Amino acid sequence: MPLSLLGAGMAGLAYVSVIERNAFRLRRFDVPVLEPGRRPVRVLHLSDLHLTPGRRALVNWVRSLGDLKPDLVVNTGDSIAHPEAIPPLLHALRPLLSRPGLFVYGSNDLYAPRPKNPARYLWRTSKGERSRQAPTLPWQELGAAMSAEGWLDMNNATARIKIGDLDVAVGGIHDSHINLDRYDRIAGPAPAEADLRLGVMHSPEPRNMTRFADDGYQLLLAGHTHGGQICIPFYGALVTNCGIDRARVKGLHRHDSAYLHVSAGLGTSPYAPARFACFPEASLLTLMPRRGGDTSTHGVR
Repeated sequence: MPLSLLGAGMAGLAYVSVIERNAFRLRRFDVPVLEPGRRPVRVLHLSDLHLTPGRRALVNWVRSLGDLKPDLVVNTGDSIAHPEAIPPLLHALRPLLSRPGLFVYGSNDLYAPRPKNPARYLWRTSKGERSRQAPTLPWQELGAAMSAEGWLDMNNATARIKIGDLDVAVGGIHDSHINLDRYDRIAGPAPAEADLRLGVMHSPEPRNMTRFADDGYQLLLAGHTHGGQICIPFYGALVTNCGIDRARVKGLHRHDSAYLHVSAGLGTSPYAPARFACFPEASLLTLMPRRGGDTSTHGVR
């Protein structure tokens, strides 16, 4: 192999596995879901950290998000990827744990990643792969640690919370990617008198998103897709690893009557530590009063 070709290959590998994988970004969106006259509120959406011990750059960057002082933090799962990752995760989240928070699990909160061909996702989804196996990660300890700080466990559950002066109805489901979602447990019209109706899930499966929208939830938050993780410039994601279409693999979009935000997430599997044309991200959603007839996804910046 010519040395120039070898050098280019090594440079490319260093870029996707070191530079872009650690080039964390905060995306900002305005979402017009509140009644006119309401004060805007800010929701920090975190997802897919896939944290392992030693990822100091990721831990420090997440800690820096505490300076945003969001009104609500929503964690849509796949927080850990190692049995010893809970202490560094709590250290990362510490500046945010005093804020109101919600969480659901992703499959990698229950099952440790395994070595496999990192390109396999291009032709085969991992849906349901381990739903019949015993969990290998301390997911109960993970949930207990976040719950002890006051964050609400929204796995197949509903809740009412206060965000500033807003009365918020929340519905959440466990991960559909491993067949643990039980929407029937939360089914039914969301409380119409709530100031905001928020739906939370890990994997953005259209069948569940449609049920959320039909039940009156106004804003849906999900992760799982990694934004495609390996993308093609000017084309986008190759796959989504779930039922959602490529056009909505990340960012703010619509699903029926609801707004949908899909986070591209902050991490990767330790066995596929690469990102290309898809920077790791968290998102700050500013919930704004609606304007007459406004259904756009304006305010992306």
